[in-house]
Amino acid sequence: MDKGQYDVLIIGGGISGTALLYELAKFTDLSHIGLVEKYDRLADVNSHGRNNSQTLHCGDIETNYTLEKAIQVKETASMVLRYAEKQNNRDRLIYKYPKMVLGVGRDECSFLRERFKEFGAYFSNMQIMESSDIAEIEPTVVEGRKDEIVALGMLDEYTAVNYGALAHSFVEQAQLATDKTIDLLMETQVTDIIKDDKGYIVKTSKGEMKAKFVVVSAGGHSLLFAHRMGFCLEYSCLPMAGSFYYTPNMLNGKVYTVQNDKLPFAAIHGDPDILVPDKTRFGPTALVLPMLERYNMKTILDFLQVIKLDSDVLKVFWDLLKVSDIRNYIFKNMLFEIPGIRTRLFLKDARKIIPNMQLSDLSFAKKIGGIRPVMIDKANHKLHLGEAKIDTGQGIIFNMTPSPGATSCLGNAHGDLKIITEHLKCDFNEQEFNEIVKH
Repeated sequence: MDKGQYDVLIIGGGISGTALLYELAKFTDLSHIGLVEKYDRLADVNSHGRNNSQTLHCGDIETNYTLEKAIQVKETASMVLRYAEKQNNRDRLIYKYPKMVLGVGRDECSFLRERFKEFGAYFSNMQIMESSDIAEIEPTVVEGRKDEIVALGMLDEYTAVNYGALAHSFVEQAQLATDKTIDLLMETQVTDIIKDDKGYIVKTSKGEMKAKFVVVSAGGHSLLFAHRMGFCLEYSCLPMAGSFYYTPNMLNGKVYTVQNDKLPFAAIHGDPDILVPDKTRFGPTALVLPMLERYNMKTILDFLQVIKLDSDVLKVFWDLLKVSDIRNYIFKNMLFEIPGIRTRLFLKDARKIIPNMQLSDLSFAKKIGGIRPVMIDKANHKLHLGEAKIDTGQGIIFNMTPSPGATSCLGNAHGDLKIITEHLKCDFNEQEFNEIVKH
């Protein structure tokens, strides 16, 4: 394979890589951009709807977010919304469902009422919903309920995204650029990245390519490539897998629950599945799995290379297990993976959302759920939650994008774009970007 020298080569054809391809093609004067994807389809791993919650995270129902974080996420989410609304196939990209975060019991209800006082001014559509208000939107949430409940609701917004379809849309829009060469290199496995005096040599299963700048947006594999090049050795990776359960349609929209602030994992929620219209999906569970891609046993070896198990990593694990809430949560979620008992065990959690749910309503969603690569900060002995962008300052960036990474795809890409344009001294049409994407 000899495609000449790329200005920028993006490794990874998920939502993050394709968002960057779109922005570089649309808003810069770079003339030769390539995207490398090892599979035969774009967005077929964590960006596929079967492997994520399909939610446009706006910071309003994510109770583990501070106000500052919520405002930041809201801005990046609005970029996705503005882009999708302008597309001819908008109805295949974004979906309107009511959404709410549900508080159950006096403590959670008090927490949400106080949160509304702080957040309401920044989220104009947010409203306090009492039990009678919830019943009008989600009757199954109220039926059979004995506990006090309240919710923060947003009832007339786009709340769901098909991130796989969005990734394809980004590529289609990038390829409309007539003044530059946009190469899409599918079924091409990157095996090595080597720095040279003109940038980087990228070795693949189909030959070598050269690039002035490289961006690796490949989930947990991003950190693996960084380690192989001697970068980010102070970080390790904890792959958190999520599984889901299906019921017949029981919810009209998205119902989230209050996050336990002692748990660095997602709280259970129920969502209409945009890919399976007759089902409501509940989850996720959370389980540490020794692989970088769910259901791909070949990535176990990759995990063993990136974990770099040592005393610092073991201390992080020990500190997590010392917290009883985390320890009990981890052990319980291990049981959620055992056929024969997992559905009965998960029913108790699901009844926090639907009190009258029966065991016969619930079934394990086979081959549904992905892996979130959570970074371990070995120097500070803690988990690094959220997105991680590793800018080496040497013309190569490594992106790992856990939740809300998909929601933040255009915002994260904008950050990469600014680094790239400064490094390559190329032009960026910021005014056009602001008109089309940002404002």
